Amino acid sequence: MFRSLKSELGLRPIDHHTEDRADGHLFITVLAYQCVQFLRVKLKAAGIHDSWTTLRETLSIQCRTTTFRQRDGRTLHVRKAINAEPEQMAIYRALGIHSQPGGLRKLIA
Repeated sequence: MFRSLKSELGLRPIDHHTEDRADGHLFITVLAYQCVQFLRVKLKAAGIHDSWTTLRETLSIQCRTTTFRQRDGRTLHVRKAINAEPEQMAIYRALGIHSQPGGLRKLIA
């Protein structure tokens, strides 16, 4: 299991100075691994058999747009996800997740 944790989650050995920190790190690592496995099982049931690395690469293309400079010199910050590609939409549908996470947020500074 730990070899799989290291490769799929990109973990590396970390020297902790206290046992509590080492235990906390191990807990978070196992929790992250369980989340990854849960997602992969749901995706496989929907016919998506990609590796975790491929899934991360596919989803990393979608980003959120932000800053616009207004004529009066103020900055308008708009946080909105760009439209998902078909491959991303298939993943979102299989997981029951909205394709534009985070909704729309505006801030004028």
